[in-house]
Amino acid sequence: MNLFELSLTLNRFPISKAKTELKRIQAIPEPDYNNYIESKRREIYKYHFSNNPFYKQFAGRAVKHWEEVPVMLKSHLQKPLEERLSAGFTSKNVYVNKTSGSSGHPFIFAKDKFCHALTWAEILDRFGWYDLNFHNTLQARFYGIPLDGPGYYKERFKDWLSHRYRFPIFDLSEEKLSKYLDVFRSKRFHYINGYTSAIVLFAKYVRSQGLMLKDVCPSLRYCVVTSEMLYDLDKSLLEHAFGVPVINEYGASELDLIAFTDQNGDFRLNSETLYVEILDKDDRPVPHGKEGRIVITSLYNKAHPMIRYDIGDTGIIADGGTDKAPVLRKLLGRTNDVARLPGGKIVPGLTFYYVTKSVIEDDGNVKEFVVEQTALDTFRIVYVSERELSSKEKEGIKTALYRYLEKDLNLVFVRKSALERSNRGKLKQFISSL
Repeated sequence: MNLFELSLTLNRFPISKAKTELKRIQAIPEPDYNNYIESKRREIYKYHFSNNPFYKQFAGRAVKHWEEVPVMLKSHLQKPLEERLSAGFTSKNVYVNKTSGSSGHPFIFAKDKFCHALTWAEILDRFGWYDLNFHNTLQARFYGIPLDGPGYYKERFKDWLSHRYRFPIFDLSEEKLSKYLDVFRSKRFHYINGYTSAIVLFAKYVRSQGLMLKDVCPSLRYCVVTSEMLYDLDKSLLEHAFGVPVINEYGASELDLIAFTDQNGDFRLNSETLYVEILDKDDRPVPHGKEGRIVITSLYNKAHPMIRYDIGDTGIIADGGTDKAPVLRKLLGRTNDVARLPGGKIVPGLTFYYVTKSVIEDDGNVKEFVVEQTALDTFRIVYVSERELSSKEKEGIKTALYRYLEKDLNLVFVRKSALERSNRGKLKQFISSL
């Protein structure tokens, strides 16, 4: 067992048991796989209806047909976590985290420890398709990092356990990207992993220098992008700038890894620990090949119900896939623009992910929010809440923005009863009018 898996075990996430269970699921023959999905979704529904007062109240009545199970929205989960846990679970014996708020609907969620271990088993399995692991293949990680002491050192320790070198994305100016390129000259990276927009900016810089990253770092084998939309033009740019294949990852922290590029180039859905549906505006399933809302059921999370959960994205499941290996033909998810700051920094919109996590409280007050950049030094925080943000809360947001971005930014807080949405009903968290 390597250090990463040992750390999971020491934290009581049974990774060995999870890997065994995942292999058992993968061994189910294709003709029997639909029965597996149906039995697991029925089992998790009945479990939460019987053991979770929050879910029983939400569901209203027991139903016999899956299509009658109500769809959960993020707004339904904006209640204190303790009110949403199943019997026998508390915040002390589960995995607890916060969603990014990239949809504008932030909330705190929980997974039981076996479910969280299964998430890691799934991730390890998918990276294993390409002979990548967290033990002896070095990752160039383009992510953010908390700037407070404990959070910072925790992430650095996780980087060490997972054999990764982190490139913080809070400053992607040319000066910083030049330094990042120098690191690639000195280290034997096997793959890149991180936010799409940050990696695309780095790729553009590499191209501007007339270079191919594979020539600079011959050990580089793959580029794995996540958390944001990957457009065909950006994928082509990455392949040409880096000289390696691009792998796309689609996931949600409150659920699991949702889809991952397989060796055939298909965007394979996770049918092992999740049940993914595409529904229309009336919550009815659409045929494969038709666009609709992506609605997902976590088949193993007993601590917290994630049943027919509308993730806030739209997509299309391809015709011709199987129950065991469905393919996401198209993902029409959220995208994030880039913020440009007076000091010259270029910051991915997902920077506000870290700002959100640093100020959100588990009281369900802020229901929705967006951040709008109206000038080089001015940002509007537009939010919907039960009560107006206090002066202390506003000051906390300012402090976080100053810490992650730069000082002397002008912040304007606007409370509204509702936020404008796109014609698809989507809410874009960050908008730049520059």
